[in-house]
Amino acid sequence: MNTVTLRSFVLFVCVSLLSFVTCAGTRLGIVGGHFVVDGSPTFLLGASYYGGLGASPEHLRKDLSQLQADGFNWIRLWANWSGFANVSAFNADGTKREPYWDRLVALVDECDRMGMVVDLTLYRNKSGDDKRMLPDLASHRRAAENLTQGLRKYRNWYCDLANERDVRDARYVSFEDLRALRDAVKQLDPKRLVTASGVPNERNLKDYLETAGLDFIAPHLPRNPASPGQTEARVRQLRQWMKASGKVVPVQLQEPFRRGYTRWQPTAEDFLTDLLGARRGGAAGWCFHNGGERGAPGERPRRSFDLTQQRLFPQLDGQERRFIAAVRALHGK
Repeated sequence: MNTVTLRSFVLFVCVSLLSFVTCAGTRLGIVGGHFVVDGSPTFLLGASYYGGLGASPEHLRKDLSQLQADGFNWIRLWANWSGFANVSAFNADGTKREPYWDRLVALVDECDRMGMVVDLTLYRNKSGDDKRMLPDLASHRRAAENLTQGLRKYRNWYCDLANERDVRDARYVSFEDLRALRDAVKQLDPKRLVTASGVPNERNLKDYLETAGLDFIAPHLPRNPASPGQTEARVRQLRQWMKASGKVVPVQLQEPFRRGYTRWQPTAEDFLTDLLGARRGGAAGWCFHNGGERGAPGERPRRSFDLTQQRLFPQLDGQERRFIAAVRALHGK
C-alpha cells in the first residue's frame, strides 16, 4: 500500500468513525456524583410521564416537544404501568405485552432522536387482585432482562429496578433481590445504569451502593408543606454520607411531591423552591411530579397517570403551568 493509498484509507476510517459517533444517539453516563449526556455534565430536569405508553403518537410527540421547548430533558415512564388503564409493556409474568412493547420501543427511540433521557421504572406488586404484577423474583427478572435485551442499542435510558422497594407491602423488594436483578441486567449490558427508588439513609446507604450494587440513588423525600425548604439540606446530607463512605454517586430526585396527592396542594413557588434547593444541594436531577387528583370525580385530572384520552399539558392546572413558565424563563426560552 503506497503512501497516498494509506492516507486515503486512514481518512476513510476516521470519517467512518466520526459518522458512527455522530449517529450513535444520545448517551447517558455518570462521572462521580453527576450525570453526563453525550460527554457533557448535565443536570437532568424531568417530568413524570407514567402512563406514556397509552398516549397516541401525535400526543406523545406534542408532549415531548413541549417539554423540551420548556427546558426539560428527561421523562420518567413506568414500563409496567396499569393505573386507570393497563398500558404495561409486560404481562404479570414479565413477558412482553403488545401493542405496548412496540410503543415502548418507539417512545425510547423518539426520545433518543430528540436528545432526551428516559427513566424506565419497574414495580413489583404481590397482591392477589388484577393489579398483580411481577410478583416474584423470577417474573421481575424476566421483565428486567427483556427490557435490557430489547432496548440494548439505546443509551439514553436507565432503569429503576423497583419503585419504592422498601415499602413493606406488595411493593417490597429486598436488597438481595435487587442484587439479583442488577446482576441480570449487567450480565446482558454491563454499562446499563440502574437504580431503585426508596429512602436511603445513613444506616442503609451501604446496602444500596454495595449490597445491591446500584449506580446511583433515587430517594423519595417527604411530602408536606415543609418539604420544599428542606430539600437542599437533605441532598447535602446524603452526599456527606456518601463522601464518608468513600463512594459518591448521583442523587436523582425522581419523585418529589405533587398536586392532588394530599390536602396540601403545593404551589408553583413550592415546586420552584424544591428544584432550586435540589440544585444547590448537589442533586444530579429533579423531576416535576404530577398525577391523579385524589378525591375528585374519577380522580381527574389524572395528568401523567392516564394519557389515553388527553395529553399531559392540557391536564395541568394553573399552578403547574406557572411553574413550567418559571422553568422556561430560567432557561431563557
